[in-house]
Amino acid sequence: MKTTIRGLLISILALLLGWMNPQLAEATGVYQMPVVEAGEATWIVDRADVISRLNEGKLSKQFSELSEETGNEVRLVTIRRLDYGETIDSFTHDLFEKWFPTIEEQRNQVLLVLDVVTNNSAIQTGEGTQDLLSDEMAESVSSETVQVPLRSGDRYNRAFLGAGDRLTAILSGNPDPGPPLVEDTIQAESTFASAEETKNSNAMVWVAVLLILATVIPMVTYFWLYS
Repeated sequence: MKTTIRGLLISILALLLGWMNPQLAEATGVYQMPVVEAGEATWIVDRADVISRLNEGKLSKQFSELSEETGNEVRLVTIRRLDYGETIDSFTHDLFEKWFPTIEEQRNQVLLVLDVVTNNSAIQTGEGTQDLLSDEMAESVSSETVQVPLRSGDRYNRAFLGAGDRLTAILSGNPDPGPPLVEDTIQAESTFASAEETKNSNAMVWVAVLLILATVIPMVTYFWLYS
């Protein structure tokens, strides 16, 4: 009888851990990102697998030519989920510092990052790009050029192609083409979770798991000891 109950307890714990692990495995920290250096021909790091190969090739060619012609470098990163306690801004800042640790290496860099669970995006720029790409323009690329296509149906390829075209134009010294036009004048409530909602959802998952464990373990232990 004790052996049976012990097996039941192990099975329950295994099922709970198996249910939680996929969610934890999707989380991405800066320490898990590949090493990229200034001047390296790595322009797209699509960890969330949302950019088609055709468009990834197009963007890579576009950014490679931009680098050769101007010295300015743009990199796009997608991740599926942030580590617990991380924000898109802190992740982008830390990744920028990891890839380009010195001021000189950071100088002509632009890094745009998207978390596809929340669809939150952030951008970081080096000092050498800011004469062409002002903070206001950079923020507009992240909050408008990327976000408008996502609000109309998670159009990731359109979002990044638009961001690539706009950043390339600006960093080449051409006029800013501006953000995309918003087709719908009526602003519908966003259907994707905010970072705060995602954090609350994760917290509720852990509370539910702990409540289950707090209920099951004493019961199984009681029957194990007194059977």
